[in-house]
Amino acid sequence: MWIIISILLFVPVIVFIYEYRLRKPDQIILFESKGRIEFRKSRFYPRHFSLALSNTTHSTHLSVEAAAKGNLDIKIKLSATVAVSIKNISTLIRVGGWNTNALVKSAKELEIVIHDLVKEYTEKYGIEDLSSENISNYLHEKVNVRADKFGLEIISLTVQSFEALDSAISDAMRRQESARIIEQTELLNQRARISAAKTKLKADEEIAVMENELELKKYELKKAELEKESELAQQRMEDELKRKRMQLEFDNQELELLKKNPELLMLTPQAARLAEASQSLKNARTIVSLSPNDISQGSDLIGMFQKFFQNAVGNSSQKSDEKNK
Repeated sequence: MWIIISILLFVPVIVFIYEYRLRKPDQIILFESKGRIEFRKSRFYPRHFSLALSNTTHSTHLSVEAAAKGNLDIKIKLSATVAVSIKNISTLIRVGGWNTNALVKSAKELEIVIHDLVKEYTEKYGIEDLSSENISNYLHEKVNVRADKFGLEIISLTVQSFEALDSAISDAMRRQESARIIEQTELLNQRARISAAKTKLKADEEIAVMENELELKKYELKKAELEKESELAQQRMEDELKRKRMQLEFDNQELELLKKNPELLMLTPQAARLAEASQSLKNARTIVSLSPNDISQGSDLIGMFQKFFQNAVGNSSQKSDEKNK
């Protein structure tokens, strides 16, 4: 009895160990349900009722021998990297079959399409018009669209080399490419020289403009300074003229006053100094010579001052003689 129970208990364990497998992180587990391909998301899966596909990339290298316009044989080497397209998994199974090599088989089918596309493109152009870049752009445009029909996703597609099978043509193409590169290099060098010359000319023009602006500013400052100096000189001249006019008016008023009051002549500083000089000199005569020829005879005031002064000097001399006697 215990043996039967033990067998019944161990049978499911043995079946589980034999049938179920642990899903790896880089695996896609598929199963068929009601005619549709579904994904298993559990960690364990029954291996006989499921398909485990690797979710890694697959790389392939192609060497395509084609012909350019004029039946010139060329050889093109390409490399492509593809992966499983999750959204087109049913198409992948239809092309590659229900087996673990479905990705590789579908990639082989895509290689045939790439081979045909390369031949189709190269036949339209002459060998001098073909290049790795042109072929690569054409393949990216066409292959990305057709990859979905194979359940694949294009990771990369690169044209590694492009050359003519005829060595003479290949050498001629290399020389032509070399000459083109040299020409482009020389053209770039000349453009660089022209650009440098333009830059220098522009810099010289800007420097000349700035120097001209600086000179103009200096001229404006100098002009403003000269205008201020001119204004100050004009103001000083006007002040001087105003002062002279005032002095002249004062002198005229003083002359008018002395003319009306001759006795005030003795109060003038000149008369005071002459009087002091005559009093300080003992036994000496003070001689004052006032030449009437040097003074205008039409001036009554000057004549009056001369007569008054002579009388004052005469009186002072008489007093001095009397004291000496």
